[in-house]
Amino acid sequence: MSSSPRSGGTGPPPAPLPADAPLSQVKFLTVAEVAGLMRVSKMTVYRLVHSGELTAVRVGRSFRVPERAVHDYLRDAFIEAG
Repeated sequence: MSSSPRSGGTGPPPAPLPADAPLSQVKFLTVAEVAGLMRVSKMTVYRLVHSGELTAVRVGRSFRVPERAVHDYLRDAFIEAG
């Protein structure tokens, strides 16, 4: 079984891209893909985008979220229970 965002895999996060990396190397996810990856509703993803907590690009009437932004958000939001 492969580890892809669509299947909800938990593979390692992608390596960071340099700031001057071409956009062709950036993987963009749909709101539905982000919701599936994070195991939250699409509305929660929209709220994160609109509040500025999750970086996104507007394409027409929809949003695309850089995969790196999702991993950064989850890393920063992680709390140690205990």
